Amino acid sequence: MLNKEDLEMRTAFDLTPYRRSTVGFDRLFDALENSFRAETQDSYPPFDIVRTGEDSYRITLAVAGFRPDEIDVTAQQNQLVISAQKEEKDEDDVEFVHRGIAARAFERRFQLADYVEVRDADYEHGMLTISLQRIVPESLKPRKIAIGSREHVNDDTPQLTGDKAA
Repeated sequence: MLNKEDLEMRTAFDLTPYRRSTVGFDRLFDALENSFRAETQDSYPPFDIVRTGEDSYRITLAVAGFRPDEIDVTAQQNQLVISAQKEEKDEDDVEFVHRGIAARAFERRFQLADYVEVRDADYEHGMLTISLQRIVPESLKPRKIAIGSREHVNDDTPQLTGDKAA
């Protein structure tokens, strides 16, 4: 029989040894630890993440039952937050026999890598689609360095001659 403590032991990772031996990876380890915690959280609403190109992605959320004006999409410092709050309607004269369409409020967070920007968001047929693009600044892209040759000798540089070289 599997109990909760056994399950927690299998999914809990201790990143302390890696934190002690690395410098500058704090955000990476924080994101990993947050994702371990997030796996146990509610999975509503369901979503897909698709790579659409070398540096482009698309997140699609199933948000049936919500209107576009009830959904909030916010991009802030390497994080995309999608939340929705259903407007309350007075349905005094309606008696639900079964209510299976979720209308509860939600907040879904996605950690974005450096230089990933939200390009646009569209809503169609109960699906919210968010397009993302990684835009790396030119100064951070790899560049080819030309190798030159020294044909002239600088007078300030000490020169070794064959007689004095040991």
